[in-house]
Amino acid sequence: LIYEPGLTELLQKQADISASSDYKYAVENSEATFMVVPTPSLEDGSFTTKYAEAAAEQIAAGIKNKNSYHLVILTSTVLPGDTEARIQTVLEKVSGKKCGADFGLCYSPEFIALGSVIRDFLNPDVVLIGEFDKKSGDLLSEIYRKVCDNNPPIVRTNIYSAELAKISLNSYVTMKISFANTLAELCEKIPGGDTEAVSSLLGNDSRIGRKYLSGGLAYGGPCFPRDNKAFAHFARKVGCEARLSVATDKENEHQNERIAALVEQKLGKIKGRKIAILGLTYKPNTEVVEESAVVKIASHLLKKGASLSVYDPAGMANSRKILGDKGIHYAGDAKECLKDAEFCILATPWKEFKDLQPDDFIANMKRPMLLDCWRFFDRSEFSKNVKYLTIGLNEES
Repeated sequence: LIYEPGLTELLQKQADISASSDYKYAVENSEATFMVVPTPSLEDGSFTTKYAEAAAEQIAAGIKNKNSYHLVILTSTVLPGDTEARIQTVLEKVSGKKCGADFGLCYSPEFIALGSVIRDFLNPDVVLIGEFDKKSGDLLSEIYRKVCDNNPPIVRTNIYSAELAKISLNSYVTMKISFANTLAELCEKIPGGDTEAVSSLLGNDSRIGRKYLSGGLAYGGPCFPRDNKAFAHFARKVGCEARLSVATDKENEHQNERIAALVEQKLGKIKGRKIAILGLTYKPNTEVVEESAVVKIASHLLKKGASLSVYDPAGMANSRKILGDKGIHYAGDAKECLKDAEFCILATPWKEFKDLQPDDFIANMKRPMLLDCWRFFDRSEFSKNVKYLTIGLNEES
């Protein structure tokens, strides 16, 4: 199970919702089925559709004995061609019916982020519908118009183009994040360098936009890293080269390496030194640590012999599964995490960390030195009595 803010409260308000593990019953008593199943990444960067195919078999068994038309919507991330070659094929084979005539099929991935799933689903920037035919697309468009609160634009296209659009969007966003991280590194090297000023200028240009343009830690999570690799894999599969995607991956790896190197540079000898890390999840408001940049940095520091004290409001249990217990203390709160540390990394900008004041670092740390990876704290206040370092700002400015 994954924690999602607001989900429990939302479900408690719904009087007309029911759950069932009986596929046949669910299909026979509904007009549309959304397939929301995992499509794990394979070693070569592609996705496996085995869970989607297994679900499709069950749905098809329900369609087989159903006299009325039924719409099937795949939302999971897949490569171009997978919906038709794998899902449609299974649906037709098991049901004995024909797509288009007897049932409809769409590919319609949501563009949502963990921690804001409900808001993103109800208020999307855009709805993407890859439709087998016009009837399928019309029915799904009607569903979205009833569900979405913000009357979003609906882009309707063929299934192949929709499949490519999904991985393309995430691949583009990762490229933007990596560019922002490069800008931050450049700003650290020039007198008065300020990545927020540079990013603000770029972001106010309508051709670029401000989202995902704040230099900080490397991107992570369950979608961005794998979708970028999948984009490059698909390009190779059709005889193209996704050079930007490959470069983006390399830049992302470099960002983790350079942050770890920065800690070593400031501390000197790492072995035996106590380092506090505030935040472990790949972003705030989630317990997910999959591909988390800070977990990778923590792992590197542990290998170097550092003694770590870590705290995260939601990601402690998941982090422990990866980092283990050797050389690491899992603190009960932020102030305990700081106790006797010689260096602190503010890695995930959780709202509760805003309550920390310079005095908390001074009173609890052996040596109050802070690396603020997101320019989260007030630099003018913290730099008075704390050795305050930050990503994207020149240290001497």
